This record gives sequence, structure tokens and C-alpha cells, in this order.
Amino acid sequence: MIVAFACLFPTCFLLQPALRADPLPSRLALVLRGEATTVFHRRSQACDKTDIPDAPLRAFRRQDGMVVALGMHYVNRALIGPSLQSLTLDCSVVMPSALNPDPAAYNDKRWLTATWTDDGQHIAALVHDEFQANTHAGRCAYREYRKCWFNTILAARSSDGGLSFESGDPPVVVAAFPFAQDVGQGRHRGFFNPSNIVRDGSSYYFFAATTGWEGMGYGACLFRTDNPFDETSWRAWNGRAFAARFGDPYRGLGSAAPCKVIQPFSDPVGAVVRHRPSGRWIAVFQSPGGRPSSPAPGIYYSTSTNLLEWTDLKLLLPGPTLYNGPCAGSKLLAYPSAVDPDAEGRNFDNVGNRFFLFFTEIGAADCAIGFDRDLKRIAVEIHN
Repeated sequence: MIVAFACLFPTCFLLQPALRADPLPSRLALVLRGEATTVFHRRSQACDKTDIPDAPLRAFRRQDGMVVALGMHYVNRALIGPSLQSLTLDCSVVMPSALNPDPAAYNDKRWLTATWTDDGQHIAALVHDEFQANTHAGRCAYREYRKCWFNTILAARSSDGGLSFESGDPPVVVAAFPFAQDVGQGRHRGFFNPSNIVRDGSSYYFFAATTGWEGMGYGACLFRTDNPFDETSWRAWNGRAFAARFGDPYRGLGSAAPCKVIQPFSDPVGAVVRHRPSGRWIAVFQSPGGRPSSPAPGIYYSTSTNLLEWTDLKLLLPGPTLYNGPCAGSKLLAYPSAVDPDAEGRNFDNVGNRFFLFFTEIGAADCAIGFDRDLKRIAVEIHN
């Protein structure tokens, strides 16, 4: 049952009617141009073995004009350069992971996965937090990673242009299941893989994947706020309003009321951008295939006028993905993102008629996935 909250929070504006569709063209066509080029080659450019592209690339323009890109492993480092075409890994750690065995501390393994800045100095961030209970004695009834995997989305901030990111102690929980990590073990649980943050008028949005629980579906939920620096103000769409709040289950915050998963995203949304010429939104994500909406494995796209209703999926880059498993091929696709070097503003949340599709290419050998991962990009053209 879909539940709508009454006006219980200071962000009551979120209960206003949903976004309205515009009479725009029904579809945009995306076409690959040229060959993929390598942005980051792990074997020659890594600072240490933890440096692998392990999340969709996110970028912002710093106050001094330099581009900062995130999307590495849980020892978080940034790629920095004068443009998207000239990025180099900086070996300074911008946010570490403490491998803390206390799930209520939310600091086992953390990935910086979304950012927003207005001035290039102060950055609001979303963090993909994993509590891998199988690595901590007595925390899981199983030994397998996936059966013990508990995910939460946290808030973090930087006040020095992305040189360092910090969160509270404990951090603000943006999205979590309404129960602790030891409940429902035996499967992957939680909110995870947030998309980038996009702005539409005075509102900000991101998608978060969820594995669901009883009464809550599996898929992607859409979150909204009027201020990404007010970490507690994010609310998810519940089918009637942006009213679902998922807080910290260890401190009695949040609610078990479900959000409504957005079709056709059965897998995490890699990135969302607005197409400047048409005003439409474009989302990219990876699919293992084998579904009516995405029969072949690869990276797909969909378009929308309102972020809630999306067109049928179209295949953009075919090939086996990380979701197909390590035996699917010697090279696997993962973590797509759409970024235009000439985007307006600091946050690369919009594109013109040409942009880069960034993705990770993962090497798989003997049905095993390791640290053989490179960050690549390929040009994409948009046709109305």
C-alpha cells in the first residue's frame, strides 16, 4: 500500500503536486561516435591497488576553474584537470573508509557518488555506504558477501573545493532501510548507488536503487529537496508526493512507508542529465539483459519530460555487464555516466547535442573479477 505523509516536516513544500509533463518530442535518439578512449589506466596510473573506477563518474568545476571528478574506490581519490579531457588521478585521499565494525557508525566502506556545488568551494555530497558484515566477526549469520551486504546512502560535505570531504559522527542518513543490518540477512539489502544530483528550477533530484522489503518494491526511487546542503530535507516520491523520509534506523529516525519505484529502471540509474536544446531528461544505466524491456546486455538509455515517466529503453552500448557475472566475457561494462565538457554551470547536470558516455571496463579472467579496471569514454550524439 502506498502511504502519503501529512505535513510533519519543515519541508512541507514537497507535498505539492508532482512535476508536470511538457509537450516535447516523444523521443531523442542517441548515437555513438568514434571509438572509446581510456581516461584512467589502472596499471600505469594508480596510486595504489585500491585505485579502480568503481562508481559512475561525477564531476564539478572548482572555484579556480579546475574540474574535479569522483568515481573511484572506497579509498576515495579524485581525478583533477583543466577539463574533462585532461584528468589525472591525484593521490591525496579526499575521504577514507574506516572499516568500522559497528554498523551504527556507518563507516565501514564508503564511496563518494554524487556532488552538488553552487560556488565551487562548498560541495554537498551523497555517499554509497556499505556495511560488509561478512568481514566483521559475529555480525552476519552467513559468510557470503552478498548475503551480508547492507547499504545506506549518507550525506557528506566539503568546504575546500573537494580537497577533503567530511560527514558527522554519526553521519546524516539520507536513505536507509527501516531496520538494522542484522535483520533479513541472506540477501543484499538497502538503498545504494545514488545517481548524480540534478537541478530543475528550485528543486534538486537524485535516483537511488533499492532492493526493497516487504511492502516495498525493488528498483529505483526518486528523491527531491529544495536545498542539498540541508541533508535531512531529502524526500522520496511515494506515488502521490515527495514525502517518504528514510532516516537512521539505529536512532529511531525515518519511516517504513515505501517509496514508489520508477519504471523502467530495474537496475541502478547511472546518471541523469537534461538535454539543453529540448529540455528532456536523459538517463543511462546498465542492464544484464534477458528482460522484455532490455533483452540484450549493455548500457541503455531512456528519456523523460518530468523525471517520473520515462520512455521505453534503447540500447546504446551493447556488451556483457558487471551484472551478468564474471563468466559473461573477458571485458565487462559497468558504471555508465553522461557528461558534457561544455555543460552550463558547475555540476555537469546538462548536455548539448554531444556528450561523453563514461564507463568502466572490467577485465574478467577465469570467471573472476579483480582490480583490472579502466575508466573509458566514448562520444555520443543526440538527434531529435
